[in-house]
Amino acid sequence: MPTFNPDNVLLQDAKSGAIPSEQGTLVMKDIISNSVMMQLAQYEEMTKQEKEFTYLAEGVGAYWVGEGEVIQTSKPQWLKAKMVAKKLGVIVPVSREFLQYTLSQFFTEVRPLIAEAFYKKFDEATILNVDNPFPQSVEESVITASHVVTGDINGDTFYELTDHVNDAGFDVNAFISKKQNKSLLRKVVDGFTQADGTITDPIRLYDRNSNTLDGSPVADLESTSMEKGELYAGNFNYVRYGIPYNLNYAISEEAQLSSIVDENGEPINLFERELIAIRATMDVGFMVLKDDAFAKIEPTTAPEGA
Repeated sequence: MPTFNPDNVLLQDAKSGAIPSEQGTLVMKDIISNSVMMQLAQYEEMTKQEKEFTYLAEGVGAYWVGEGEVIQTSKPQWLKAKMVAKKLGVIVPVSREFLQYTLSQFFTEVRPLIAEAFYKKFDEATILNVDNPFPQSVEESVITASHVVTGDINGDTFYELTDHVNDAGFDVNAFISKKQNKSLLRKVVDGFTQADGTITDPIRLYDRNSNTLDGSPVADLESTSMEKGELYAGNFNYVRYGIPYNLNYAISEEAQLSSIVDENGEPINLFERELIAIRATMDVGFMVLKDDAFAKIEPTTAPEGA
């Protein structure tokens, strides 16, 4: 029996199944390297839809010991957590001519479209709580922990932001912002504030070249659902994600796409327009382990240019 080779199989002869291994790996690399949450969170290996795991909530302590004294012992605190994967799907309509492409050629063409749709949807859900199937998100965590700072991004609100995380016993190791915030981040300065509001010997904490704030990386989220002036901070060692299964796909030539409309607002009918559509799906798990490891600045009113 000949070995399946996606370089020799036409799309019209393989309209469903798992995305070929090499192309699937490249799609996943695109997703992981572009997803803000996947770049910051800790990866947890999953081999099925649900996974229980333990994590270190509190470490061991050291003690000063006098000569001849018994060394005290401390016990680390390990907690259990269960992460459940949810199915994420995307439908991409393309020209009917793609049926004559080999599987390898086809997925090389549509790979960026599939990856972008997946990572944007995952980030909006897990960070902003937009259309979120998971029981948690960073947005929900900061609200649960009452770690919301209201006001413009500046030195005062920045320190209030990080104090929320630090006072809860965590170090901030990353920020989530958006590109439109760069001008606002330059207002985050350290120095002595005079009575008239001027700052003596100000030190800017934002480095635009390295995109870091007070030495920690700033990840820019591309989403119209995030307002200019919003800024998240946290310790992302307390966030987990996992991907239990390979990506799968199916091709349709006759479906009517109710979620995609034409210039007249009518659903797209593939058969009438000589189009095909690929439906790609992936399973991904996500959870926040510590709500109080996160905080947020949100503007009182949307800044100009938002």
